[in-house]
Amino acid sequence: MRQVGKTLLPALAAALTLAACGSSSSGQSSSSQASTATTTASQPAAAAAVVKTASNAALGATVLTNASGLTLYSLSAEHGGKFICIGTCTQIWHPVTVSAGKPTGSVGSLGTVKRPEGIVQVTYKGMPLYTFSLDRQPGALGGQNLKDVQNFKAVGTWRAVSITGATSATQTAPASEPTTSGSKGGGY
Repeated sequence: MRQVGKTLLPALAAALTLAACGSSSSGQSSSSQASTATTTASQPAAAAAVVKTASNAALGATVLTNASGLTLYSLSAEHGGKFICIGTCTQIWHPVTVSAGKPTGSVGSLGTVKRPEGIVQVTYKGMPLYTFSLDRQPGALGGQNLKDVQNFKAVGTWRAVSITGATSATQTAPASEPTTSGSKGGGY
């Protein structure tokens, strides 16, 4: 019985850490908390974030990356101005942000959206873009197909943003650029 506990407890702790992204809190986090989380995760103090593409053999697709080559992700449930990843979630999923202007790079269909805490986030075809905190090297896909959970229910899936290849068929872009006007967002 003790062997099962030794094996099960670390797995349970890891699952709870990832599930913390979807805690049952329904209120917005304070601006200072969210600002701190995204400031450390944001691009260097440049005027615009750089978004590039890279071929990813594991996915058989061309994916979006940041200036450092880290894979960019989107959450399937974030569209139409609804932000699911807010508050402590941004400590795991780092919003790609810009301090001013439009994002730059060789990728078309880039835009921005204002997050609930007031930060300007980069979008691709209206989908807010994030990096995953456990991806440490260019090409890493640690966040691929992870389920986001709130109140013990899956509310969306994190996927690498692909512009070609196998994963592009599983992604749908919202019909219009999301805005935060009237958005209640998710509870993190």
